[in-house]
Amino acid sequence: MGLMLPSPHAQHAAPRSPMRGPALPIGVAVTAIGILISIASAPIASSSAVEEMPEPVAVVQVPTVKVGATIAADPCADPTVLQSLSSGDDAATVAGFGGGENFRAAVVAGNAPCISLTDPARLWVVVNKSLPLNPPEYEPAGLDSVPLQMTTRSGLVRSDVAAAVGQMADAAAAAGAGRIGANNGYRSYGLQAANYDNFVRTLGQTDADAGSARPGHSEHQTGLALDVVACDAACGGLDGFGGTGQSEWVAANAWEFGFIVRYEDVGTPVTGYAPEPWHLRYVGVDLAAAYRSGGYRTLEEFFGLPAAPDYTH
Repeated sequence: MGLMLPSPHAQHAAPRSPMRGPALPIGVAVTAIGILISIASAPIASSSAVEEMPEPVAVVQVPTVKVGATIAADPCADPTVLQSLSSGDDAATVAGFGGGENFRAAVVAGNAPCISLTDPARLWVVVNKSLPLNPPEYEPAGLDSVPLQMTTRSGLVRSDVAAAVGQMADAAAAAGAGRIGANNGYRSYGLQAANYDNFVRTLGQTDADAGSARPGHSEHQTGLALDVVACDAACGGLDGFGGTGQSEWVAANAWEFGFIVRYEDVGTPVTGYAPEPWHLRYVGVDLAAAYRSGGYRTLEEFFGLPAAPDYTH
């Protein structure tokens, strides 16, 4: 809005002269002089004064926004990524995003519409108490034998997992951490149902839900998870794994082979499971490295998903 000057007639008008007749022209002259004086004395903002006013600090500090530079790239539009997804090469897909951390960040930001965290055939699938497998009786392809000493008959995992756990066990032995064996790998829907029902009969519903997944909610059914044990003179059980040299080595080094310890003690409020230092989940080397470097303790946190400590039904 323009600068409003005070009216000279309202503030500086001369009083009417009491004189009559010939004296009237002199009164008019005096009034005119008073008007000119009031106009001359009124404060007027000059252009130089406006120019000398300092600009607000906030305006000076705001950088120029270049709209073209703020447009985010769409990794899912990359032909290399699409080809990798189509061929089922998950490691190449993650690499196409620019590595594990870039992949994670794109998923969390909603900038990866081609990535489904509920696809049970993918390395990045998340299975928990609120995200069941789809279909519930999913069966993975390409199962292979775990190349470790087994303590049960559930000795199958996906072929990529089998190769990785064999390399990990060899590295642990070479490092002097001791020999690593396995308790079980892939469990079908039916076997998981029997396993869970046994826990319910033995422990009750609440304790069973803290230590065993309901059928259709188990990572073991994907072929991407296995439970490891410490094998020295003989192989121990799951409950005896924590605190062993093998357990400490696995916690510190499993990520180099693509594994994470899925259920840590600090993650119980998120996962709803008691700590299981023996439960390893394969996500591939790039994602495991990003998980490790970011200090994450659950896959839910890693992918920006809500906590799932309880079943929804």
